[in-house]
Amino acid sequence: MTRKPRIAVITGSTRDARWNHVPADWITARLQADGRMEAELLDLRDFDLPFFDEAASNLWAPSQDPRAVRWQETLAEFDGYIFVVAEYNHSITGVLKNALDQAYKEWNRKPAGAVGYGGVGAARAIEHLRGIAVELQMVPLRNAVHIAAGTFMEVHPLGGQEKPLAEVENAIGGSADAMIEELLWWAEATMAARATSA
Repeated sequence: MTRKPRIAVITGSTRDARWNHVPADWITARLQADGRMEAELLDLRDFDLPFFDEAASNLWAPSQDPRAVRWQETLAEFDGYIFVVAEYNHSITGVLKNALDQAYKEWNRKPAGAVGYGGVGAARAIEHLRGIAVELQMVPLRNAVHIAAGTFMEVHPLGGQEKPLAEVENAIGGSADAMIEELLWWAEATMAARATSA
């Protein structure tokens, strides 16, 4: 590789009361500390994406809304993604689904990991995300981080005593390490393949 893979960590919630930024900051810092990849946090709050209202996916027709174009141009700079997933009614949030729908070509042939949280660690939402990722021609990773059950209640305000994620590293650190290793492998593999076919 002539350069390190660039990874975007994408927040999956924009609510005022969200907790999404806590795991987003945690996994971004972990990637940066690892040093084998460059990591940048993309907060959906910063993009003001409209509801998808284009004539078609940008696979078939250029997007017209400048906010969508800015999002696409930002995504194109990265070699892989980690989505920080809140689970709403057994699926991903509407804002994350909309962000996924606002691009197509930019997602193609890049790995997609996930950090989920909630009672079941957003397991059902992450499974939905994997299906969407396949349609967008991403490589959904097997490994994910699930901040679930007692671990979730120990660090989330709903548990009555919010703590930093560093305090539950023993429960989630191994999953993060496994996901990062898999992400690196696929990021390097797909970068090489894209360079060959360019």
